[in-house]
Amino acid sequence: MRVAITGSTGLIGSALTRSLLRDGHQVLRLTRGAAKPAGDGSESASWDPKGGTVQPGALEGVDAVVHLAGAGIGDKRWNDAYKKELRDSRVLGTQTIARAVAGLDAQPGVLISSSAVGYYGETGDRVVDESTPPGSDFLAKLCVEWEQAAAPAAHAGIRVVHPRTGLVVSDKGGAWGRLFPLFRAGLGGKLGSGDQYWPFISLTDHIRALRFAIENENVAGPLNFSAPEPLTNSEITKAMGRAMHRPTIAAVPEFVLKIAVGEFASGITGSCRAVPAGLLAAGFEFQLPTIEQSLDAVLAQ
Repeated sequence: MRVAITGSTGLIGSALTRSLLRDGHQVLRLTRGAAKPAGDGSESASWDPKGGTVQPGALEGVDAVVHLAGAGIGDKRWNDAYKKELRDSRVLGTQTIARAVAGLDAQPGVLISSSAVGYYGETGDRVVDESTPPGSDFLAKLCVEWEQAAAPAAHAGIRVVHPRTGLVVSDKGGAWGRLFPLFRAGLGGKLGSGDQYWPFISLTDHIRALRFAIENENVAGPLNFSAPEPLTNSEITKAMGRAMHRPTIAAVPEFVLKIAVGEFASGITGSCRAVPAGLLAAGFEFQLPTIEQSLDAVLAQ
């Protein structure tokens, strides 16, 4: 199988690349700027997400395209300029990939185009699945546009899957990557009230779910990439303290988070009790379904 990946140097992309190469598949990394050999056996080609171009011929003969690229949600304080960057990097990039695969003579069997559980907005303690309508905040509206941007591929008859990703448990990057150093230093604690639900997924299961979506022709549309039992921030905080043998008495009030990160604080203190109804219905089995298993996998590395 030959798989093209955008965002291949990120947390998810690098792990997916390693998984595919390890199993003998071919990987084509789509990179901004001049294509450079990665030294791991993968190939590379260039693309310009905002300019709307992909290196001519690069995607011919690929079996699947996994589109993961986009500016980091929590990388910078949200102001108008960065919110535009968040939107453009997702919407324009997705449009570029979707149009490119739609225009191929030999189209890939599937386009996996990222999204996020932010699609649902603030849900409190209400359980939400893929049938739940979108929220109304900035991130929810962004996710709607993000998913809609893949329409050219779907209209061309290509199977499109939207992983609505929760918080990935890893110390290598993402939001969780910022938590581990704090807890190791004994400075971990709940954020805001701690009552907000955090839909989490282990890095292992995230990659397994991506592979599952690539390989199963009956899987299409949005899929919540989150563990079966979402927990509150307080519950996760306690689990991290137990796993790392550290106190968790520190706490960060919501008003402090708002001062520190601005509007993005809503993504930290907001609640989303998302469950993976689509994955479970399709027959996917989680290898690390609990927060304890997810944390142990990280700490055992």
